[in-house]
Amino acid sequence: MKEQLIKKIKDKSAEIAVIGLGYVGLPLAVEKAKVGYHVTGFDVNAQKVDLVNKGINYIGDVVDDDLKQLVSSGKLSATANFDVVKEMDCVAICVPTPLDKYRQPDISYVQASAIEISKRMHKGMLIVLESTTYPGTTEEVMRPILEESGLKCGEDFFLAFSPERIDPGNKIYKTKNTPKVVGGITAACTEVAATLYENVLETEIFRATSPAVAEMEKILENTYRNINIALINEMAMLCDRMNIDIWEVVDAASTKPYGFQPFYPGPGLGGHCIPIDPYYLSWKAREYDYSIRLIETSGEINESMPNFVVEKASRILNGFKKSVNGANIILLGVAYKSDIDDYRESPSLKIIELLEEMGANLTIYDPHIKEFKLAGKMRQGADGITEKEVADADLVLLLTNHTAYDYAMIKKNAKAIFDTKNGFKGFENRDKIWLL
Repeated sequence: MKEQLIKKIKDKSAEIAVIGLGYVGLPLAVEKAKVGYHVTGFDVNAQKVDLVNKGINYIGDVVDDDLKQLVSSGKLSATANFDVVKEMDCVAICVPTPLDKYRQPDISYVQASAIEISKRMHKGMLIVLESTTYPGTTEEVMRPILEESGLKCGEDFFLAFSPERIDPGNKIYKTKNTPKVVGGITAACTEVAATLYENVLETEIFRATSPAVAEMEKILENTYRNINIALINEMAMLCDRMNIDIWEVVDAASTKPYGFQPFYPGPGLGGHCIPIDPYYLSWKAREYDYSIRLIETSGEINESMPNFVVEKASRILNGFKKSVNGANIILLGVAYKSDIDDYRESPSLKIIELLEEMGANLTIYDPHIKEFKLAGKMRQGADGITEKEVADADLVLLLTNHTAYDYAMIKKNAKAIFDTKNGFKGFENRDKIWLL
């Protein structure tokens, strides 16, 4: 069974399905199709399915022409019909794993996918979970559901976890060349899954001894960043009280050639992974009667940053004898990082809510996001900002340092700028600019 599937993977005759066509799933589907596999993408969102089948790209890290060519050649298609799984040899699950309102892991999408797969499984299949989740999900949740099919894991089918590593907007590391970690339920599961990725990617494949190791390492990656960002954010809040430039402090510390890696402060954490993953671990740790105090504290610090930004914006306006209530504020940036259109968990959303609750009149401009959802409602952003609008504003608040902004124009015309991302770093004259 194993050798048969490995042969199909190596000669590219294996039929592959990718469940979930979002920021992780679509780039993965494209890479698999580019090396010669026939790939079928599945998504419950009919609009995504329709766009893929028309060759229309909606993910920044996917090259438009690649998608068009793969669809037109028949190598890649999409569907909302789960029955396609019956014909598949390999299935990758790339569905969301959000937190619920109690900040606990919501793996309902993973469970639903596993249930649908189990109804349609056949012998000789590989199933890989890529969605970030807590250690134990593959073994304790996925395996029992899939074995309800009557097939035995490691013998009749192969199950592994391989965490997604997507950094939207990264110009160097994409799906194709980012090292991959694979951990299977059994050694045979690991071997089959690793063989697939070796035939798709141009990078190192690290073979973990279990899915739990692979699940935990993904949490470690993002918790590492969460904690270090919390450290620098706390330093930024202290430096603000001491009237010290935190950005210059980081530049100075970065001259040390060993023992220091620079992290930078900001208005809060965004994206699907870093603000969320530590909560998976915190929830799981309670099962073992353990409190991950450092990790939980780092989350609290990072979550407090939008409030700090609003409080400092209020102080800046007070210096001009203005209150937030009634102030005209240009807010630059809805995306959670520069030069992307992803605003999942973006701190800008919380800052918008806080400022509007205080009565501010906001002009929201993000060149990559024309509309966004906030508090369950779609909001329209501005198409751009003029010199007059900048000059008339009481404060310009930079939350995302997109390269598309006309920083010189803003610097020339603004009365006051609160720069939370050091986007105006290149200007020698820093008057009218307040830093985080």
